[in-house]
Amino acid sequence: MNPSLEVLIIGSGVCGSYAGLTLARSGAKVTILEKEPRIGGLAAGYKFGDNYCDFGVHMLHAFNKEIFEDCAALMGKERIEAALDARIRWGGTSCKYPLKFREMLRAMPPLTLLRCVSGLVIAEVSGAKNRKAIHNAEDALIAFYGTPLYEYFFEEFTHKYWDIHPRDLSAEFIRRKMPRLSAVDVLRKLLPFRKKAESNITESALDTETLHYSKTGSESLPRSLASEFTRLGGKILTEVNLTKLSLSPCQANYTHLAEDHQWKGDRVINTAPLHSLTLLLGINVPERIHRAVTELKYKPTVVYALLVQKDQCMDALYTYYRNRTFHRVGEPKNAGLVVNPKGNTILIVESTCEQGDYRWVGSEKYKQEIVRDLVDEKICEENDIVEWNLMRSLHGYPIYTNGFDTHLTEIQTWIDEQKNLSSTGRQGAFCYPAMHNAMQLGKDAAGEIIKNHADSNH
Repeated sequence: MNPSLEVLIIGSGVCGSYAGLTLARSGAKVTILEKEPRIGGLAAGYKFGDNYCDFGVHMLHAFNKEIFEDCAALMGKERIEAALDARIRWGGTSCKYPLKFREMLRAMPPLTLLRCVSGLVIAEVSGAKNRKAIHNAEDALIAFYGTPLYEYFFEEFTHKYWDIHPRDLSAEFIRRKMPRLSAVDVLRKLLPFRKKAESNITESALDTETLHYSKTGSESLPRSLASEFTRLGGKILTEVNLTKLSLSPCQANYTHLAEDHQWKGDRVINTAPLHSLTLLLGINVPERIHRAVTELKYKPTVVYALLVQKDQCMDALYTYYRNRTFHRVGEPKNAGLVVNPKGNTILIVESTCEQGDYRWVGSEKYKQEIVRDLVDEKICEENDIVEWNLMRSLHGYPIYTNGFDTHLTEIQTWIDEQKNLSSTGRQGAFCYPAMHNAMQLGKDAAGEIIKNHADSNH
């Protein structure tokens, strides 16, 4: 037990919450400060009327057995299973995602398919030579897929989604963020001269998988973590304005319920965006680190939750779109979400944007664009929509622009040198973890603190 260990965690997303739970289980005294009115970070549930809405698609995978079994036990009977059914609009039809070989054959025009297959063969023949010349995401995609498939699928889609051309994105973005097309993997395996390539891109998603969810959506997981955390004596405060952070001594000043407070303890785990962390630390951070942080960019994200007067709009859990004003549409009712009133459903419509633009502010112009594309995709009609709700995240996605890794390494090295500070999770480590991976990052950060505290007491 560690009753003498006091830790502050900034942020109540699944990473921070699992870090807090790990520490609380060791007997440490832990406080979690959350600036939003709800816990859960990007996995939080937004309550609109009688319905919960997710900020995008947030379902638990079972890849990490230990994390999954812990979460399943905490969620208990609330946990429900849903078969993965992801789609992508490709070649004028709805295809399983990741793309299957037969669907790729069916969806692409014959001459285009021939060009793309030829390009893939050339990319494989070139192999290591091409991969040595990778300087950005465009180079990485061409080296892996060939020029024709890059031009046919990836260039426009990536540019539209992120509002940044692939040549201005780091090759690391492709490895960490963009899943492979399983159809291309099938073709590659058929090539007799195929050589084992370096991993320049993430692995394909599973063809079949069971996801884990609840009748109230993604909110049940962070709520279950928080419930166990507080049962063990942990403290979570929401709607907190954290104003100052110091590492020597280790303390934080914050405002909660219109009153000023001060926390003092041993260690801080940050899961907030890195620029927020350095602003809190102020003059205690070297100027070179402040400069490095300004080079790390985020892509704001908006999610429109629409209450629709239909029992069901889509067959899939969610679908990606290449040529629409939105990038993905999900229907969480298909995974078991309870929607009120009966006979209605909820559509989760996602798009990247810029802070203050017409998507961000919820303009009528953008709503009409959404309606137009929903109608064109035969998802619903305008008069089916009975309620609009808007959710925003200023730091929705880290953007891996060229050279980001140099700045990130400099920041991480400095953080590692601070004996009282850890920074982890999607925002705190500037990465793209799924929920189970984010929780593992939190657990690892907590485990290191527990070990170091035990070593210092021997």
